[in-house]
Amino acid sequence: MSTCPCTSGKEFNECCGPILDGSVKAETAEALMRSRYSAHVKGNYDHIANTHAPEAAADYNVSSAKAQFVGVEWQGLEITETIDGGANDETGIVTFTARFNENGELHAHREKSTFRKIDGEWMYVDGQINPGIEPRRVEKVGRNDPCPCGSGKKYKKCCGAN
Repeated sequence: MSTCPCTSGKEFNECCGPILDGSVKAETAEALMRSRYSAHVKGNYDHIANTHAPEAAADYNVSSAKAQFVGVEWQGLEITETIDGGANDETGIVTFTARFNENGELHAHREKSTFRKIDGEWMYVDGQINPGIEPRRVEKVGRNDPCPCGSGKKYKKCCGAN
């Protein structure tokens, strides 16, 4: 058994695996967010496409997504805030940071995602990239410098941990 890539600490087969294979539906907006991150890690772009709300689906292309993430090594997911999105809610917001290496450079994708239930299933509606964070470019990060992802931790204890 393997630990789920979504960093829940659960086994993949008890977390995102059943959502990715379609045997269960995500019960919460956060569970769907975690499964979408795991889908990136596993290369399951059909799951990502299938969990877009109709207004978001037109902007997503599976072939383009596959090409965009060639060579990307996913490093982890951190959920920083969840507003509503529970089993009995109809809408929810999940704010997260997804860390990844691309071409030897560390990156952090921050997003405030909106989700909505459609016919009882959670779907991704849209997202605000880098909510409330000014863009910045970091040339070189030392092990004891603050992590450029904005977590407040030292680089060696955050994105620099292997």
